Amino acid sequence: MEKIIAARIRESMRVKEQLLEETDLIAKMATIMVDCIRGGGKVIFFGNGGSAADAQHLAAELAGRFYLDRPALPAISLSTNSSTLTAIGNDYGFEHVFARQLPGVGSRGDVAVAISTSGNSPNVLAATRLAKRIGMITFAWTGREGGELAGLVDYVLRIDSEESPRIQEAHILAGHIVCELTERQLFP
Repeated sequence: MEKIIAARIRESMRVKEQLLEETDLIAKMATIMVDCIRGGGKVIFFGNGGSAADAQHLAAELAGRFYLDRPALPAISLSTNSSTLTAIGNDYGFEHVFARQLPGVGSRGDVAVAISTSGNSPNVLAATRLAKRIGMITFAWTGREGGELAGLVDYVLRIDSEESPRIQEAHILAGHIVCELTERQLFP
């Protein structure tokens, strides 16, 4: 067990060390979010499974608070309402659970953050394509290869791993940094 523990910790450290190469991109994403919010827009996160949990987590950090006691920021996750997800999944198919919601909550100039470790989740791809048609600014947070998603977006954060747990750990670290930078720029 100790060997497995040590191997997982070492791999997590390696992946996070690689994330240091993305500091300019992470700063750019935070600045884009700030500009969006200052302009009256919102940040919309979506993903499946652990990525859905990350989407909810980061939307909550912005809508609630992160480090600062400040007003709520306009951020939502499309994976939070089980009635909506199951109704759309039942009536239209699971591949539409995010895209069906997007026109109701998203507008031109909003930021769409598509989170997928593989970059190939059909429902994430469908929502991202629609976000582009609406005129949203699109981010993808993916794994090493980026999948099809990487080619659809304005900005892509690729995590240098093929292991979903390590990718998700780096996504949440990058997300926390983006939340902190967003707060600090909006509330100096």
